[in-house]
Amino acid sequence: MIPAVVIAAGKSTRMGRPKATLPLPDGDTFLTRVIRTLSSAGVDDIVVVLGPGAEAVADSVAQRGLRARFVVNDDYESGQLSSVLAGLRAIDRPGVAAMLLTLVDVPLISPSTVSAVLDRYRTTKAPIVRPVQGDRHGHPVLIDRRLFEALSRADPSEGAKPVVRAHVSRAGDVEIDDEGAFADVDTPEDYARIVEDP
Repeated sequence: MIPAVVIAAGKSTRMGRPKATLPLPDGDTFLTRVIRTLSSAGVDDIVVVLGPGAEAVADSVAQRGLRARFVVNDDYESGQLSSVLAGLRAIDRPGVAAMLLTLVDVPLISPSTVSAVLDRYRTTKAPIVRPVQGDRHGHPVLIDRRLFEALSRADPSEGAKPVVRAHVSRAGDVEIDDEGAFADVDTPEDYARIVEDP
């Protein structure tokens, strides 16, 4: 079992409005697109970690008939790691082999990228599996349960990145031709770019 955790708890200060409910040209929001993508790739358990405005975000998902579980991280201001750990607590149970981790501000990942990450993990059991393109690395990132304890002990000021970097490998890096896996949307200019050329 490999559940997914979607981090959508930030304040979106650079964007100026919540990213989770930003509309895409096809009628999806950032969050509903991410949920739809994960579902299309066969992920059955999707946990979304929310912060401010959680009720409105959850309603926007329900209105589109999509299924996900929601966790509110009241401690979201302490940094992204607190949201990762809130998601981890929600999915960690017997039978869970790994966690797929992604961000609501990377909405254009293709289902084939998610499938490629899952397939690589099932083949190699690498502790970290992630999409790469040259020297870029993107989302989603798969984290084997062997690293759950290390995540829980990570330094909040540094987040999950040191744990991920310490366990990347050639076996776990999947070369992907999917610009959406690397398109992090943080500012109004980023948003305008993907809306004009989705």
